[in-house]
Amino acid sequence: MGIHGLAKLIADQAPAAIREQDIKSYFGRKIAIDASMCIYQFLIAVRQDGNVLQNEDGETTSHLMGMFYRTIRMLEHGIKPVYVFDGKPPQLKSQELTKRGERRAEAEKQLAQAQEAGEQENIDKFTKRLVKVTKQHNDECKQLLTLMGVPYIEAPCEAEASCAALVKAGKVFGTATEDMDGLTFGTNVLLRHLTASEAKKLPIQEFHFSKILQDIGLTNEQFIDLCILLGCDYCGTIKGIGPKRAIDLIKTHGSIEEILENIDPNKHPAPEDWLYKEARALFLEPEVVDCSTVDLKWNEPDEEGLVQFMCNEKQFSEDRIRNGFKKIMKSRQGSTQGRLDSFFTVTGSLSSKRKESETKAPAKKKLKTANGTPGKFRKGK
Repeated sequence: MGIHGLAKLIADQAPAAIREQDIKSYFGRKIAIDASMCIYQFLIAVRQDGNVLQNEDGETTSHLMGMFYRTIRMLEHGIKPVYVFDGKPPQLKSQELTKRGERRAEAEKQLAQAQEAGEQENIDKFTKRLVKVTKQHNDECKQLLTLMGVPYIEAPCEAEASCAALVKAGKVFGTATEDMDGLTFGTNVLLRHLTASEAKKLPIQEFHFSKILQDIGLTNEQFIDLCILLGCDYCGTIKGIGPKRAIDLIKTHGSIEEILENIDPNKHPAPEDWLYKEARALFLEPEVVDCSTVDLKWNEPDEEGLVQFMCNEKQFSEDRIRNGFKKIMKSRQGSTQGRLDSFFTVTGSLSSKRKESETKAPAKKKLKTANGTPGKFRKGK
């Protein structure tokens, strides 16, 4: 679910913190991708005549089609994706998961009614509401990624939290997800629409966390409290407080504790036994992958393994899979160039004395590099 209304709130309160980018802008970037969110998107979007794709054995294959071609698209643009899969959900999420189960049960009833009435539009709508990412979907996507030579990570808990940890550790540039709670977990850069269908022609939205805090005027802890007030996966919210009121209250009072001291509990009752402190602690110190042990490698794809799995087992067209393999190989050759900005590291400004002495130095000397060759740069590793 993410955080209710956060994207719109940021667009209203801190528009300069959002940049619209083309996929080409991410050439040479390593990006952590919320795998479950992607698979869910593929199960919703990759369809034929309103139904998920299936092989002759009745097995769903929409997730594999989406994962194969969207990953190839990223690779072709020089992106180095690393998919992060959800682990065990935190105990705090149990109430949200129960609600989702109730919504699914209601959708099943409405689907049955729509089928009985022959209402195709409602049949499509309620069928999509019943989509759920299963362990089998995850395992098959992991197998496919391994055959494509693309790394994946199994998070101990929430994938978005481990994505954010990878960003903060400098292992990747940003987190790609549609859920805004990646920001609540503290990812420096969040990308929306990176894995959206090319046909939709959606620009990629790039959210910059430090700029959001700066422009709205909040600390990290206050931003987390704001997200809890808006509505998250881990606890309820104060009744009758919308996004605009929530941000005003946080700016005025600074924390949920102070807000509770200063609002009318009759007009704005908080949930009974409200677990906002526990939710705050989960966002501040989530259970994440140990980034010091993470060694990201993009390996050679396995052509015959891909054909065996995707064609012999899942009944995809062999020509298409082999063509996809060729695209992966071609992208590997192109991506070795790397980003220009990765070759240089800013180590601080020159002192005023050194600047002065350098301006007085004769300009006749040729530039020398580490290997003594004048006027040439060595290529970065």
